[in-house]
Parts: sequence; C-alpha cells; structure tokens
Amino acid sequence: MLGKNLVASVVVLVLSLTGSAFARTVVNGIDANYPPFAYVDKNGTPAGFDVDAMNWIAKEMGFEVVHKPMEWSTIVQAVAAKKIDTVMSGMTITEERKKQVNFSMVYWTVENVFVVKNDSDLTPEAIFASKGRVGYQAGTSDGKWLKEANEKEAWGLELRQYDSAPQIIAEILNGRILAGGMNMSPAQDAIAKGKNVKIAGIFGEREDFAVAIRYDDKELEKTINEGLKKLMADPYWEELQATYIDEKK
Repeated sequence: MLGKNLVASVVVLVLSLTGSAFARTVVNGIDANYPPFAYVDKNGTPAGFDVDAMNWIAKEMGFEVVHKPMEWSTIVQAVAAKKIDTVMSGMTITEERKKQVNFSMVYWTVENVFVVKNDSDLTPEAIFASKGRVGYQAGTSDGKWLKEANEKEAWGLELRQYDSAPQIIAEILNGRILAGGMNMSPAQDAIAKGKNVKIAGIFGEREDFAVAIRYDDKELEKTINEGLKKLMADPYWEELQATYIDEKK
C-alpha cells in the first residue's frame, strides 16, 4: 500500500505535468462539413482548425477529447441534454443560444458574406432587391439574421435552407440559387479549393466564436478558458492559422 505522503507526491506530480486537476473524457460536438473549422476528412477522421485546437487544449490541460459529428440545427440542445459536453466548431455566441448553454471566452471573430458565381455582378444590395433564391445553413446565426431581415425589410427573398456551406456552394454552381449566405471562412475555403465562386460582399453583423458548455459544468468551463488562453499565447496558435485560415485568404 502507498503511504499518504507518496500518494500526495504523485498527485502533485500529475498536476504539475498536466497543468490541471481536470481528468475526464470530453465529448466535443462538431459540424461534419464546416471547413476550415471542422469537418470529417476522406479517411473519416475529424479535422480542422477547431478540432486541432481542442486536441491541443486537451493535451495541455490533461483530459481526453472525442469529437462527435452531429446535426448542427440540434447541436446546442445536445449540450443542454448532456449528450455531448462541448461544441467547439465555429459556434457563434447568440442570445438565443445563451438561453440553453454557457460560452467560453471568445477565440475567433468572423464576418458574414454572400457567395455568388465568379461571373456574377451581384452586390449585397442587389441580392436584397432581387427577390431571388438565396441559400443559408440550418441552425446558423447568419441564417437567422437573413430570415429576420427578409421579413422585417420585406425583401421578398426566397430563402432556401441547406445542411452545410459546401452544399450551398454546389447549389450556386448548378444555378438553383443565385447566392448563398455564410461565414467568411467557409467561403474562402471554397475559393481556395478552386470552386468557381467569389465573395459578393458582407452582410449582417460580425460574429464571435466560442466554446459552448453547460452552465452547471463550471470545472470544464474553467479548464477550457485556461486552455484557450494558453493556446492563444503559444506559437501553435499561429501555426493553426497558417494551416487552416491564412492560406485561404
């Protein structure tokens, strides 16, 4: 049997190595098709800016993480229902979501843009006045903005809901919609991959990304925030941006 002093020494050693007393497996929900922040690669492995960031935080803070692809429109409810523990997958802080889940510190900010075919001369103003078909992703804050503004301003747009930004890009290219609304990063990702589209302009408001966590999971909240601070102060933060974000610009 280990003596009390030896047990205490082992605990201190573990804490010094991990930087945290937090030790459990965290299930992180992700959008399976939201590059460059989160997606499932051709080998079936979760990947992306947020996936790699959460992996780094888990290693630094001494816990295990499992990334679980989920339906985006119900992912917040999954956190609240304890089906998953977090969402680090390009999740925007909104007042509606804050009614169900808490959020970590902000780690990224994006703008919303319209994407159109390369040969299109549409601007955001022309899109609003077009009364045409415009796509958005289900369960997103940018989609919510479009629906509310369309009704408030009486634009008369025919808004169509899709499961992912890449699906919206495909619909633009095949001519089923004249434009798609999405965050800047997936739009840049599509352009970097050689899709025959361009950014027509910005709409709505800038959005802050953070990690969704249950309100009663205070220890996890503290651990994630500490991990984010360490990550953003580490050279790996710049490496992540160079790999997933900067090369798309």
